Amino acid sequence: MPIFNDTKVAFADKSDAQLRKAYWMFKMIEQPALTSLGTSVLNFTVHNNFPFVTGIVKSTLFEQFCGGETREESMKVVKQLFKRGVGSIFDYSIEGKEDEETFDAVCKEIKDIIRFSVGNPAIPFIVFKPTAFGRIDLYEAVGKGTELTSSQKEEWARVVKRFDEICSLCHEHNKKVMVDAEETWMQDAADHLCEEMMEKYNQEKPIVWNTIQMYRTGRLEYMEENLQRAREKNYFIGYKIVRGAYMEKERARAAEKGYADPIQPTKEASDQNYNAGIDFVMNHLDKVSAFFGTHNEISSELIMDKMKAKSLDNGNPHVYFGQLYGMSDNISFYLSDKGYNVAKYLPYGPVKDVVPYLTRRARENTSVAGQTGRELGLIKKELQRRRK
Repeated sequence: MPIFNDTKVAFADKSDAQLRKAYWMFKMIEQPALTSLGTSVLNFTVHNNFPFVTGIVKSTLFEQFCGGETREESMKVVKQLFKRGVGSIFDYSIEGKEDEETFDAVCKEIKDIIRFSVGNPAIPFIVFKPTAFGRIDLYEAVGKGTELTSSQKEEWARVVKRFDEICSLCHEHNKKVMVDAEETWMQDAADHLCEEMMEKYNQEKPIVWNTIQMYRTGRLEYMEENLQRAREKNYFIGYKIVRGAYMEKERARAAEKGYADPIQPTKEASDQNYNAGIDFVMNHLDKVSAFFGTHNEISSELIMDKMKAKSLDNGNPHVYFGQLYGMSDNISFYLSDKGYNVAKYLPYGPVKDVVPYLTRRARENTSVAGQTGRELGLIKKELQRRRK
């Protein structure tokens, strides 16, 4: 789309060397076979403490997609983004661990992020993944209504306690908190927890925000039901609206276990569902606020058009746009330049612990039709512009 083609604005903070490095990385990610092999090797070598490989990762993938190894180290990126009107959402990107000690440690880290960000408008949201606080199998059992053992009940009580402690602290310090969505088979339990937290902490405004994956079937119906519940119980709703990131895994599991595919049948159907989600939010702004997480230029422009049609200010507090750090700068900085609310997810953490996140992100980029090619085209265009 023409309005998002200003590469001078998009890459104003990037040197030629940074752009060339980014071009090389996206060029590698563009190759599915190479990405699959490379991410497998990367996970193995970093897990087994190959220091040379860790250094390479930090200066390439990590530098492109992460703010730093600590919050303090990441503040350089936060300040740079905020100078241009873009907020940052610290994403403590530790994945793949399922022990109580790690769950408690991550919960403490999220609390530290909350306190760290108090009074700083450059950090408008807090975020966490449900499986950062509990095992995915436990969420699945709870969502299905399976009778839990005594130890499982105690384990689930600890998950609920972690949720509540984070939401309570955000409420105390007037910080918005988004709960990420994950696989469909654990999402019912996460949704119910988010509903409980909204009812408890969203009485005056949306503090707790749930994530809705629009590549799923049945999500519009869920939002309608939640809206009815919110009106009956008099609380506000916050949503992060995304397309989704687990399509291959979801389809494979549905085929293996013989249940209906929970994903929209086509890319076009997912896009239509996402656009219907935009309409839903725009038609219920008295109760619903949304953070539209999208790298799709058509969807971004549609949101802008809907806001204009309703005579909303660009900086309306009920509407946010969001992208991942290291991607879609052409969208993020155009929107911020026009006064819209924009924030980027900013992952951080020790390189070794963040590698599972980075490899998952690389695989997702490979599977999203056109996304990596779009990044490459924009970088190439800017490098050519600078040579003139």
